[in-house]
Amino acid sequence: MKEREDKHRILILGASGFLGNAIYKELCSYFRTFGTYNISHPFFEQNKHFFQYNVEEDDVFEVLEAVRPTIIISALRGDFSAQVIAHTHICDYLKTHKACKIIFLSSANVFDGYSKYPSYEQDKTLSHSVYGHFKIKIENMLMRLPKKQVALIRLPMVFGAQSPRIQEIKDLLSSNEPIEVFPNLVMNVTSDYKLTQQIHYIINRNKNGVYHLGSNDLVHHDEFIEDIIKTIGNFGNFSPIIKRVYTTNDERYLAVLPQKNLLPKHLQVSSEDILTELAV
Repeated sequence: MKEREDKHRILILGASGFLGNAIYKELCSYFRTFGTYNISHPFFEQNKHFFQYNVEEDDVFEVLEAVRPTIIISALRGDFSAQVIAHTHICDYLKTHKACKIIFLSSANVFDGYSKYPSYEQDKTLSHSVYGHFKIKIENMLMRLPKKQVALIRLPMVFGAQSPRIQEIKDLLSSNEPIEVFPNLVMNVTSDYKLTQQIHYIINRNKNGVYHLGSNDLVHHDEFIEDIIKTIGNFGNFSPIIKRVYTTNDERYLAVLPQKNLLPKHLQVSSEDILTELAV
């Protein structure tokens, strides 16, 4: 097993962010794993496997040439136009390095133009948001590459003990400020813990194609956030303030459900599993 794992050199673009860093921590004990960071931090600066990289100012090609990865995991954040240019350069690199593949973290927002039903892997993308358009643009760019070189990972809302979403909820609770919920939004969810295991599996099994790595069940945004608040508890002497925001009178779906590319049972997740993780 060790011999097979050692053959990979993995580069995580955006390894200092919430998801990128979670993926790095999952993979670094098993593979030669490198990452990029933008925000200065002693851990990243002292780690010889990390490269400082600003998507708006630096050329990603320099990092690619330094690492010469067999797998690129793109968890980049930042200016959308700069990210499109970076992924154009990554595509050029992949065209001349046929043994290399990319795992791109995309979003349920590539389907936010559809609201009446959840979306599956083979559905046509359509977005009304700037963020969704940006993700579609990169997805389409990558889909022109040979299939064996690309895995598209579409994610719903991602939670986790250290996630920005949970931190925001805790901050609002501690300052007794309203927490916005969307009662008519139907979605699925995942966690950083489960996602990193799923990506590890995709690497080990050399999988490609489109993966919808969300929970197998659907939840209403308001109910799930209220369940999270109950789970993390401790509000002091006041009750949480919930602000219900109605953007439509009808139920609106923003969910990426797996249908074709199913992972093994132990790697599938339910919304209840996410709440259990947060309770630990």
